[in-house]
Amino acid sequence: MSGGPAGAADVPVGYAQLWRADPGAWSTAGTAWRNLAGPVRQRADALTARIGALRPGWSGAASAAAQRRIGELRTGLTDVLPALVEVDQVLAELGARLGAAKARLGAEVARAESGGLRVDRTGAVRPDPARVAQPGPAVVHARAGIRGALTLAGAADREAAGRLTELTTAAVRGWVSVPPAWRPGPGAGPAEVSRWWAGLSAAERRWLVGREPDRIGRLDGLPAAARDQANRLLLGDRREQLLVRRLALRHPLPAGPLEASRRVRLAAVEASLRGLDGLTERLAAGGAPRAYLLGLDPAGDGRAVVALGNPDRASSVLTYVPGMTSDLADAPAELGRAARVLQRCAALGPGEEAAAVLWLDYDAPDFLTEAAGTRQAEDAGPALHRFQEGLRAAHEGPPARQTVLGHSYGSLVVGAAARDHGLGADALVFVGSPGVGVDHAADLRMPAGQVWSSTAPDDVIRLARPPDELARRALLAGTPLGPALAVLDGHGERLWFGADPSAPGFGGRRFPSAPHGHTGYWDPDNPALDGMARIVLGR
Repeated sequence: MSGGPAGAADVPVGYAQLWRADPGAWSTAGTAWRNLAGPVRQRADALTARIGALRPGWSGAASAAAQRRIGELRTGLTDVLPALVEVDQVLAELGARLGAAKARLGAEVARAESGGLRVDRTGAVRPDPARVAQPGPAVVHARAGIRGALTLAGAADREAAGRLTELTTAAVRGWVSVPPAWRPGPGAGPAEVSRWWAGLSAAERRWLVGREPDRIGRLDGLPAAARDQANRLLLGDRREQLLVRRLALRHPLPAGPLEASRRVRLAAVEASLRGLDGLTERLAAGGAPRAYLLGLDPAGDGRAVVALGNPDRASSVLTYVPGMTSDLADAPAELGRAARVLQRCAALGPGEEAAAVLWLDYDAPDFLTEAAGTRQAEDAGPALHRFQEGLRAAHEGPPARQTVLGHSYGSLVVGAAARDHGLGADALVFVGSPGVGVDHAADLRMPAGQVWSSTAPDDVIRLARPPDELARRALLAGTPLGPALAVLDGHGERLWFGADPSAPGFGGRRFPSAPHGHTGYWDPDNPALDGMARIVLGR
């Protein structure tokens, strides 16, 4: 990929194409392919209805043959569904990578021009003698930067073309069934799952996604693309489960405790439905970053794991663990917080590929009485550990920088997982923390200097003192020692779940937050948002 006018022989000819490229058009094309899934499902459902209509009034060999043939046609249609999602994934990722390459190109050109160089429409770099005393090194650096951006775009283009060609070939040849014995055992870890998946053919993998989506959608260690395809196939079933629960709870009972309980449960189911619909809307949205559905369970309060951007391809990956009362109903709003960190990452590092994951795969406390204990955080530890190991196992290319962020009770979840099981992470971040279950950063088994924390000066979490301290304050309230004790407590280093991770004695690193309360760390004007993004990028 070289050519161009004299003096620019080392500039790839793709400069003009990338400068004019519209990355969003590829994402839009992917969305159009994915939207074909609706008509395909409707046609498959119509064939199912046709089979049902044949059975009552027609029997015998001809009837059996007709039903079998219609069933084969229906299977052929449903086998197309994962492929439609896969085309969307490929085109969305191409758009995202071209967008990153174009952002990097723009940054390189702006840097060159601000340094007194000129970049023409072909990408040729020339010095402005009036502005640059020694242009040689500057020109070399600018040309290398531009070439790097074009290399990224070229690699993205070639990879997308290869994946689409492979998918087309596989679709023509058909999928290949996988014998029941060829499955990971119940105790298989993410690394073993990843090796199993790598040993399958592309046709076998696509067969498993289409025929066993419930299994594939929840296996840590599998690629995000496969899990996303499987979980999207289950979206309709998950919503139907909530609709059935809502219908069962719509019948009033005689006034009393049972009726009150029914009302509470009905409200919770309706909130879960709204949350699921909000997630579905985000999953259906075009544009970057594309959302990947890595897990969804409507049982109980509901759970969800959603990535913005493909974590298997990104060089920086954030896993965000929310806190108390978080459930399926809150998932869209919590995903918005992860999105704001990702947006700030894009502003700070143009051209860098980053992804953010909302990990809401634990039973978060609903009430203060539950949040006062560690059980739910400790119960979540093995799942968070396994998920992070899965991100490591499924990642392509050089290892990504993995950051795990916990907010409020979520910080205890992260701390307990790191303490008890270890986390596949390069950095831990705590915001608005009531304590993380350890007394020193070294107890979290992380590299030195990679434990971070921020607590807003007006965050009420600062009042979450240990039970014995609260009792002492209550006992001395109204006495001459009360005011002095309050002053001393304001400078204390212990919170409800151990040492304050934002205190100097904890041994971690602090980043600032403006007075935005307990939930304002993601506000656009809060320096904490910049702090989180810089940690994710490793800056």
